[in-house]
Amino acid sequence: MSRWNGLTPGEFALLDTVFWSGGLSRDALALRSSFSKTRANTAVANLLERGLLEEAGLLASSGGRRAEKLRLHRGLGVVLAADLGATGLRVGVLTPDLQVMARHVESADVRKGPELVLSRVRTLMRQLLEQAGVTPREVIGIGIGVPGPVNFETGQLVNPPLMPEWDSFSIRDDMKADFAAPVFVDNDVNIMALGELWGLQRSLRNFLVIKVGTGIGCGIVCNGQVYRGATGSAGDVGHICVDPAGPRCHCGNVGCVEAMAAGPAIARMARAAVEAGESALLAETLAATSTILPEDVARASRAGDAAANAIVQRAGSLIGQMLASVVNFFNPSHVFFGGSMMRIGPLFLASLRQSIYHRSLALSTRQLEIQVTPLGEQSGLIGAGVLAMQETLRMKGAAR
Repeated sequence: MSRWNGLTPGEFALLDTVFWSGGLSRDALALRSSFSKTRANTAVANLLERGLLEEAGLLASSGGRRAEKLRLHRGLGVVLAADLGATGLRVGVLTPDLQVMARHVESADVRKGPELVLSRVRTLMRQLLEQAGVTPREVIGIGIGVPGPVNFETGQLVNPPLMPEWDSFSIRDDMKADFAAPVFVDNDVNIMALGELWGLQRSLRNFLVIKVGTGIGCGIVCNGQVYRGATGSAGDVGHICVDPAGPRCHCGNVGCVEAMAAGPAIARMARAAVEAGESALLAETLAATSTILPEDVARASRAGDAAANAIVQRAGSLIGQMLASVVNFFNPSHVFFGGSMMRIGPLFLASLRQSIYHRSLALSTRQLEIQVTPLGEQSGLIGAGVLAMQETLRMKGAAR
């Protein structure tokens, strides 16, 4: 008999609570649930016996006898997580309580198309499973984040500006070539938001996660849940216009903040600065490598180059200008920034903060905190694991 058979909705709710807490005591579990202490202990005993929960050592003392920590049983299997960006990917094998067993990071170009990119992802997943000492049969769920609008029900991208060849491609069917586990797909910034929500143990209920890289996207956490909108495109803030006379964006419109302040725009502004004779440091880079990348601008800025600093400040100001409207509309408690452009350094974040605070209503920013993502560059990978585990638990609950 399956360990899942016959579980009550209340027992599934307890499993969900344990998962989102990162592990907690019996007493804490009873307090967070609608169960009495006696009923919670009975349910926990059943879940322990079935191999769905396990005891994982003693928690820190709160003044009395140290309590035993409960977590999802690692015998349940593993989840696979893949965080795909426009120019790179992260793949990992995680335990049910989202401890990373093995991971890999490498550069990638999603414009090469889904077959080539996903073939590489599947290869890495197989290698990481072997490295972690587990088999493909032990995979219980797969979570994948992709840099484009996703129809969450079908798991397919819909007219993704950065990766047009992926439009309506079935990632789920592609992954079936190697794995029998269910596959869940979402936008890369949504999975970052999921990762931060899990890391914060749902202690924050209304916040934004902004990813600034090749593109600009926003993950929205509303009332403790990731908000995807009616068709999955919520948070596509990169195509909000900040200058009607601005350059044409790859989406077809003009003046999008993504076209004016994301990674490629920063590199374009740097080349213009070199052509205008404004930066000897960036000119040296261009002469040596025949190109200028955003990270080159970051290095020049940290070295005190005036032109690089002006580029960084302009990009931060434009993104902040766009986000001020979002902050006024949504009134979040926190705005977290992540993505490759956050490596530029503190000047970029300072410019973002200044622009948001300057342009937002006083009431919207009275208690607003603006900072980098607590999980850093791991938020997408952890978020993909959260997606896999959360949706796997929901599937098991729906099929009871």
